[in-house]
Amino acid sequence: MTGAASSEWFLSEREVVSLLGLTPKQVAQLRRLGLLNAEGQAYRFREVVGVRVARELLAGGATVRQIRRALEDVRRLLPDSDSPLAELRLKVDGRRILVESDGVSFDPRTGQTVLTLDVGDLERQARATLARGMVRPLVRPSQRSEIWFSRAAELDQDPAQWEAAVFAYEQAVAIDPTFAAGWNNLGLLQHRMGHYDKAGECYRGALTADAACYQAPYNLGSLTEDLGDLPGAIGWYRRALELAPDYADAHFNLAGVLAKSGRPREAAIHWRRYLELDLGSPWAQLARVHLGEAEETDE
Repeated sequence: MTGAASSEWFLSEREVVSLLGLTPKQVAQLRRLGLLNAEGQAYRFREVVGVRVARELLAGGATVRQIRRALEDVRRLLPDSDSPLAELRLKVDGRRILVESDGVSFDPRTGQTVLTLDVGDLERQARATLARGMVRPLVRPSQRSEIWFSRAAELDQDPAQWEAAVFAYEQAVAIDPTFAAGWNNLGLLQHRMGHYDKAGECYRGALTADAACYQAPYNLGSLTEDLGDLPGAIGWYRRALELAPDYADAHFNLAGVLAKSGRPREAAIHWRRYLELDLGSPWAQLARVHLGEAEETDE
């Protein structure tokens, strides 16, 4: 994949799993391949592409052993690449994994050609994922606070700069404690870093600053869901929808938690509402799959 913009995107493991629709079995297989690692690691866009390639190979019938062998081969083909799966088009052919270029397939142990993978859709999905739960200020805060906020927003997508981004967001809300967007985005960053207690404090700070900030209860729902508190997550997602009944992301996440809680009929209501609000995104396709599963379970 060429172009600097793509390499600047970072996603958490939870976002990668959701974005690619990975099953628990696929997650376990990708861990064995070293493509998904410890919880809390941030994934660059090229790494997400590599995970997607491996998922498609698994879906095509490849085994973990075959993919591991192919990874060794393509790394020999591209010794300077930090994500060779993002640069080669691979396909399953019986017991082999082949490289395909210009309609010609060849064994990666002897291949020479590199073909860029078309990742336009995945990049758009990644951009949408990064935007979920974010807030931009609707009311202009003091100039100094906004300067710090803008600086933080420039830093918070690069894990190497997360500490600096935290400091910048903290300065923004210290200058203007009513800056709900600053509190919310600081919470998102603490959440990504695994600082769950601090994240919760910040999300609640956003609600204190602006009781109408519907992204804050949505993010509290996501946080409590990550902590395994499904009833708590349901409550927060419902609160977000009380503030913003057409908040599509809240319908999506609430449906997912209701399904996990063994409440398919209620989940189906929110899958349907999500599809009324979003017909064309990759998330809509996933919602349709979940809706079908919920309807089958309820029969």
